[in-house]
Amino acid sequence: MRVLISPSYGSAGTRRHWADTVDQFVDFTAPRYDTVLTTEQRDQLRALHEDGNARFWGATPAHDGKLADVVTGDVVLFTGQNQVRAIGEVGAIFRNRALADLLWPPQAGGQSWHTVYSLLDLVSTDIPYAELNAAIGYRPAHNFPGQMVLRGSKARSVLEAFMITPDTEWQTLVPQLIGRRSGIRDRDLVRIAAMEELRTHRTGYRRSRRLIVVDRREAVLVREYRQHLADRGLTAQRFYCASGISDIYVESIDGSEVIEAKSTASHLHVRQALAQLLDYGPHSPEPAQRLTGLFPEVPAREDVELLHRYGIDCVHRESPGIFRRLPAVSERRVIMREIWSGANRVAE
Repeated sequence: MRVLISPSYGSAGTRRHWADTVDQFVDFTAPRYDTVLTTEQRDQLRALHEDGNARFWGATPAHDGKLADVVTGDVVLFTGQNQVRAIGEVGAIFRNRALADLLWPPQAGGQSWHTVYSLLDLVSTDIPYAELNAAIGYRPAHNFPGQMVLRGSKARSVLEAFMITPDTEWQTLVPQLIGRRSGIRDRDLVRIAAMEELRTHRTGYRRSRRLIVVDRREAVLVREYRQHLADRGLTAQRFYCASGISDIYVESIDGSEVIEAKSTASHLHVRQALAQLLDYGPHSPEPAQRLTGLFPEVPAREDVELLHRYGIDCVHRESPGIFRRLPAVSERRVIMREIWSGANRVAE
């Protein structure tokens, strides 16, 4: 998968383009647009945007080579004012100068846009350039002056760092997870994914119609705790299941552990973590020995007790790289473990 980095807020003209075709939808079935589309382009747009409306962005001919292998489902980071201001998922993509000139009329003597792509979805973000540079391995002051396309390890690093999953990736997985047939057990539908393969999260994210982008604070917490585990010789994974995707899954000599992270330790987020852990627990690839909520600070005493009531541990960040575990009473954990793994045994 590729990651596009597209400046979108630098000039007055670019901001006007954004207002015209990203802040609002374009009815591409209107005659003025429809007549300049080829049959293939029209079919591609209609297949992805059934209501005839889509957001659009594009690039000048100078970027044709960079965008040559970009396809539906690739991710685009829109940059400006020293931050990633939005993340989108590429829909239809093609070259059509006539359409581009209608969408973004060139200024006198200016260059026409050339490549046009629709957006399957768009999620607002506030990721500072410093964090994006760290994910790619660039110097902290790099300000992304022009269009870029990241591939390979750099693209994977960005998707992992900000826990991004386009709908096209998730939808290809869902049939594998819920497409039951005779003789298949729930545990057989589980897929383990290394952290660098998986870029999503099921809660604490802002989800619009398709694209999933994790809350930045939560993604940072997950990265820090993953490093904490690595320092202790443990490998953090996740697993896909019919209920969703876990945040962190760890196997050690003490057994398997399912961990759900939250961006705050508020009562609402503690309750969310509790519900998700109870939902994911029965689908653990190996019967879960621990379920754990991960928080950036210690929750209120009553909320820790709520987790402990269900045999769930609480881990919270004390200082950079330092985490403290508040374990549930072992007897309660043993009792609740029967519930965590009950669904698997029923399925088997």
